[in-house]
Amino acid sequence: MTTAVDRTRLPVPGNPPLVRFPSARVARLPSGLGLRTVEHPGPPVVTCALSVPVGSASDPVDHPGLVALTADLFDDGSVKRPSLELHGALDRIGARLGTEVGTDSTTVSLTTLSQYAVEGLRLLAEIVSQPRFDPLDVERVRDLRRSRLRQLKTVPGAVADRLFLETIFGPHPYGHLGLGTDEALASMAAGLVRDFHGEAFRLGPATLVVVGALSHEEAASVAAKAFTDVPAVPATTVVVDAAAVPAPPAPAGRLFVVDRPGAVQTELRIGHLGVRRLTPDYHALLALNMVLGGQFTSRLNQRLREDRGYTYGVRTSFDCRRAPGPFSMDGSVQSDATVETVTEVLGEMSGIGRDRPVTADELALARAALTRGFARGFETAGQVARGLTRLLIQQLPPDYYDTFVPLVAGVDEAAVTEAALTHLRPEEAVVVAVGPVEQFGAGLETLGLGPLQVVDA
Repeated sequence: MTTAVDRTRLPVPGNPPLVRFPSARVARLPSGLGLRTVEHPGPPVVTCALSVPVGSASDPVDHPGLVALTADLFDDGSVKRPSLELHGALDRIGARLGTEVGTDSTTVSLTTLSQYAVEGLRLLAEIVSQPRFDPLDVERVRDLRRSRLRQLKTVPGAVADRLFLETIFGPHPYGHLGLGTDEALASMAAGLVRDFHGEAFRLGPATLVVVGALSHEEAASVAAKAFTDVPAVPATTVVVDAAAVPAPPAPAGRLFVVDRPGAVQTELRIGHLGVRRLTPDYHALLALNMVLGGQFTSRLNQRLREDRGYTYGVRTSFDCRRAPGPFSMDGSVQSDATVETVTEVLGEMSGIGRDRPVTADELALARAALTRGFARGFETAGQVARGLTRLLIQQLPPDYYDTFVPLVAGVDEAAVTEAALTHLRPEEAVVVAVGPVEQFGAGLETLGLGPLQVVDA
């Protein structure tokens, strides 16, 4: 006898699946390079990722953007072959090359069929250790990045992001965008890039991750062959560990505006210095953020979009890095609702740890959002490789992903309230607004945030 299905009701979701992240074998190549290998049966594909602890935080003080420019030139040829020949070699093995520059690391990855693992790894080693840095290529890529910076000066969101980082971090290594500045890029020539690469992109502190349809032994063997002639030389003092840098001083003001006369929307950034990734209450912080502004059903989105109609949507985030990163609310609102939006955001930041604590229903929604789709992040070899590099960059234990769902499930209302009281500081929040100052400037000055400072884009 079959039971009729009531299709007018949504099925009750089950418990989120526990994640069993594949075990990585740790080794060191004869060249000295660290190695992590993961067996990932299935399609005959392999992803190789070389993670170097050199991110935008290692940009020289007078050359912001140098790390990203250097990495951007990796695929423009090597010492052995010019750009077209290099890309022809990649195409012949069906390889996909990618470069990602973060604040604390740079990762260069290559995905190809496992039968071409040796060729792919040799190309990866060549690209990272022997980039060509042809003066014409350096000039071309540099000028493209300068053009992009000039474009971004007309994009309110990009202007707000840059000003917010500069205000929160000041001279700290996190105080600039990875793209750098037009003035700094203008002075970057091939010789500077080549010298910086030789000092910063050394493989002593780097780690090679190999994930795919290879055994541990096969992966170690092909990696050793590919990197035989690439010594893992120790890092120099050029590389900056942001976690060892003192915290930035308090910002010189809390209210900053870039005037855009006639704009119908204001781009807002509201926030302050946050926490490092290894903070003990990280998972309570994740739940707190989901309730406050981290998902569509969050308090801020419901209040500002659904109830007030000020915006299409806003979001909050804790960008947790090796050193404390920013906490921010990001969003674009109607210009005539700028003052009211700032008031609402600061009020919610204050209330969630005090007179309006998180409810059981809100926490259940937050936990579900964080855990139910978590396992989907580790389906392919490329996803597993990215997950493994994140563990290395963030200095997390190898079984961290196995514990994520239980750790989030163990967060209760008291832990979220404590995280809010500890890590949300509306009395220190900086407000950056990009919009028509004549509509909201006087109103913002009545909020007790100090004098309004109008700055250039």
